Amino acid sequence: MARYSQERKEAILKKLLPPKNMTVAEVALSEGISTKTLYHWRDKLRKEGLPVPGKTLTSDDWSAEAKLAVIIETAPMSEAGISQYCREKGLFREQILEWKEDCLGGFQSSKSQAKEIKIQAKADKAEIKSLKRELRYKDKALAETAALLVLRKKLNALWGDDNEES
Repeated sequence: MARYSQERKEAILKKLLPPKNMTVAEVALSEGISTKTLYHWRDKLRKEGLPVPGKTLTSDDWSAEAKLAVIIETAPMSEAGISQYCREKGLFREQILEWKEDCLGGFQSSKSQAKEIKIQAKADKAEIKSLKRELRYKDKALAETAALLVLRKKLNALWGDDNEES
């Protein structure tokens, strides 16, 4: 079984990606490597979040890292370049624009999220304070009731009442 260096693997796998976009079968034939090995390497790339061609995952199932990689890759491209990229990856331009808006929306909403978190924390503290106060009140009432029961039993034992209440 042949061992391949990391550099060699990367060079072979780059043939699957743009601009060459060769199929796994084509790369396997040209490099003399089994398709099973190439599929394994491609799956490892996919798990690392890189956008790689294949039929097992649709673009909607891509990880956030893969979508971000597509946004970064297409950022410097012209309209024609983006169109060609979309054809090669099986994407629509609208998907890339939507992913970009989602990404930017995440950055813009971080301040509002921080505000919401702060408000929620303040509300949580107030609720905790209220619950602690209610718990102390109930603990005191329970202790008072227990003391009254103990006193009643002692009084009944002292007077010898036959009408003891249990």
